[in-house]
Amino acid sequence: MTTTATLSIRRFDASDSDAVVALWQQAFPEYRDATKPQRNPHLSIANKLATQPELFFVAVLGERVAGTVMGGYDGHRGWLYSLAVDESLRRHGIGSRLVAHVEQALTALRCPKLNLQVLSAKSDVRAFYEALGYRADAVVSFGKRLG
Repeated sequence: MTTTATLSIRRFDASDSDAVVALWQQAFPEYRDATKPQRNPHLSIANKLATQPELFFVAVLGERVAGTVMGGYDGHRGWLYSLAVDESLRRHGIGSRLVAHVEQALTALRCPKLNLQVLSAKSDVRAFYEALGYRADAVVSFGKRLG
């Protein structure tokens, strides 16, 4: 497939910031909502660069940032965050390649299990992860905003 033939995946670099913010604002509408400061993409990037920046990846097609993914590992479980692919490039395997890349990085750290969260209303996103072998765990996700 020509779309993925020239695709490369590498660690995020600070020079990618503007492209990543634009991509996240396209992929995650809540990143455009100023009433949700916890969804500030610039803050998300800064926080990731302060914590396991080696698990922040971009997919690059030519000179263009086509996708992102972040991983995290606390020594017990791994997490997958911020998987996003430019909407004009979806359904060409970029998201699958990004997931495989972060899985390999976490496997190299001896991570035994990878978790992720998907909004229940996003059936298309759930189907994507199910096609990659992910299954819903029989748990309830709790959260609490701090600060």
